[in-house]
Amino acid sequence: MGQSITVTEADFEAAVLTPSFDHPVLVDFYATWCGPCQVLKPILEALATEYDITVAKVDIDSNPGLARAFRVGGVPDVRVVTQGQVQEGFVGVWPEPQIRQLLASIGARSPLTDALDALHSAQASGDPGALARALAHLQQHYPDHPEGLLVAAQQALGDGDASGAQRYLDRVTTGDRQIEQRRQALQELLALQAILAEPISDSAPLSPLELDFRQGCQAALAQDYPAALEIFLALVQKDRKFRQDGARKAMLTLFNLLGDEADLTLTYRKRLMRSLY
Repeated sequence: MGQSITVTEADFEAAVLTPSFDHPVLVDFYATWCGPCQVLKPILEALATEYDITVAKVDIDSNPGLARAFRVGGVPDVRVVTQGQVQEGFVGVWPEPQIRQLLASIGARSPLTDALDALHSAQASGDPGALARALAHLQQHYPDHPEGLLVAAQQALGDGDASGAQRYLDRVTTGDRQIEQRRQALQELLALQAILAEPISDSAPLSPLELDFRQGCQAALAQDYPAALEIFLALVQKDRKFRQDGARKAMLTLFNLLGDEADLTLTYRKRLMRSLY
């Protein structure tokens, strides 16, 4: 576990340069009048409690010599110090995931990062047992982490536990756009699950289009996303007006769940655009 400290010109070498030979130091040049600095401050302090790093806060107004020495033009300006060398970090407010990537690039690790890596590896492997163990570990040690809550909601959806999935989604609180995008996508999948729960009348059999749409919903909830996207795309091509453009909307939901850079998203987004135009 690291620490967050206030540093001045007098103790910069002892508090920043010397410790950097043992672990990375982030120097946060800030000003009390700077709004973005106040936004970044709690993010860095939270990361300092998780990673083996030191966050050294330098008030540029109280320490103008340091600001001049490191050519600080605007704040917040975060520098990375390793092995006694001060390197460029970033200027402005970076989102937490991007700062975590920076920390990973300089070799800083945390138990949370390891737990998330294990979870993602288990998801990629397709091993249900490994995924259950990785998810249980993350929930035990980081019960409110958005990634763990989203994966737990996704698993509950696949198991047909709509109320359990909703409870997990209700606990997701984040300012991260991608996390919120996935949370909303899972919320929309809950609506698809509700469609499957609708009673079917013996006197009014389902139309072929409705049968296909429900099959797509089942595939999506079972996390068979290639099959779901293929079914929904075929429905768009047959009758876009069906269920008020429901198949296209379902595809957009899956794109948001998978992420903009996922191979399936890129492939089917292109195919969908060709079908529409």
